[in-house]
Amino acid sequence: MTDVAAKDSLTVTDNRTGQQYDIAINDNTIAAKDLGQIRLTEDEPGLATYDPGFVNTASCRSAVTFIDGDKGILEYRGYPIEQLAEKSNFLEVAYLLVHGSLPTKEQYDSWVHEITYHTFVHENVKGFMHGFRYDAHPMGMLMASVGALSTFYPDARNISDADNRHMQIVRMIAKMPTLGAWSFRHAQGKPFVYPDNDLGYTANFLSMLFKMSEQKFEADPRLVKALDVLFILHADHEQNCSTNAVRSVGSSQVDPYSAVAAGVGALYGPLHGGANEAVLRMLKRIGSKENIPAFIEGVKNGNERLMGFGHRVYKNFDPRATIIKKACDDVFEVTGVNPLLEIAKELEKIALEDEYFVKRKLYPNVDFYSGLIYEAFQFPPEMFTVLFAIGRTPGWLAQWAELVQDKDQKIARPKQIYTGDRELTFTAASERWA
Repeated sequence: MTDVAAKDSLTVTDNRTGQQYDIAINDNTIAAKDLGQIRLTEDEPGLATYDPGFVNTASCRSAVTFIDGDKGILEYRGYPIEQLAEKSNFLEVAYLLVHGSLPTKEQYDSWVHEITYHTFVHENVKGFMHGFRYDAHPMGMLMASVGALSTFYPDARNISDADNRHMQIVRMIAKMPTLGAWSFRHAQGKPFVYPDNDLGYTANFLSMLFKMSEQKFEADPRLVKALDVLFILHADHEQNCSTNAVRSVGSSQVDPYSAVAAGVGALYGPLHGGANEAVLRMLKRIGSKENIPAFIEGVKNGNERLMGFGHRVYKNFDPRATIIKKACDDVFEVTGVNPLLEIAKELEKIALEDEYFVKRKLYPNVDFYSGLIYEAFQFPPEMFTVLFAIGRTPGWLAQWAELVQDKDQKIARPKQIYTGDRELTFTAASERWA
């Protein structure tokens, strides 16, 4: 072995046999299949890794999103999230995620035109959505509706055609706000509002949500900007639960609507998309600033849970939380201050100064303040994850497009460690029941 090879490899000694193996290191990872050569005998399966939840296992190579959790860095295609939130807009960020670079003026205008043109859905979708129970959860409706789009666009199965992929990506980004808004209106028993193509992406979404009898719905520009920033902050986040679901289902080469429906389903779960709702419940339970010290003690004693703090990836601070805190101020300028904001700020201040939380690297994450903004918009808690899903759609699609063009990718099929019985003898029912 050369010095270079020795430097870029891992030498493993199997203490069961005394045999040594050299395993290549690339991008600070080893290929799991290379561990398969480590075995007791040729007749037995090779070594595998056990990693529930993919805590330390890379499932793909991706150029979409970079995260350094220790330093609190989040970048889309190399651009810091702080710059994108301040200087860009959601559709430009969506273009960046999907295409890998910022658009020229002509590319941006064409992109916006395409998405605006495709915001309408087939009238049969409207009938489909009317078929849900009056109290159907908006996320359940969104998940089913996104999956149903695959039946309206059967050509979406041709995932190897680049132009076809582009068409489905445009359709899905365009139609998600329509489906999300209609899910909201259905739960309220209100008539569905059609898209207004004179409005921008986020302003149109607000119109479909809240328009009543007025000729033209005009949202406050500060609210439009704040929601647009929230969409940007949620647009992608590396290999999270829902993105992993999109990639895993997409690895079967199914159409993108079905793959994204799987992502919506994953986001529906309280451990992924429901954290901001849990923060609101926590703040309401605390009730006032005076009750915070007792709550903090309850957390330390294991009797309470501090929601909206800490993150699987970020061990310093969540860069999105700083941006969203500023968006709070802009929204409350319009709607009035949510009384829970005082409790949230005081709770954050105390927790960031307390050695117990600092030692455990528990910092506010994006969910700590986002629920307060959504509530200020008068969204019910069950709509929070729908908003998350609309923002995440470009990221899901960028990851899906990357997957289907990655020659290294195979159909997802993890190994298991079998723990059940073996080689039992079957007894016929007539004997077992005698």
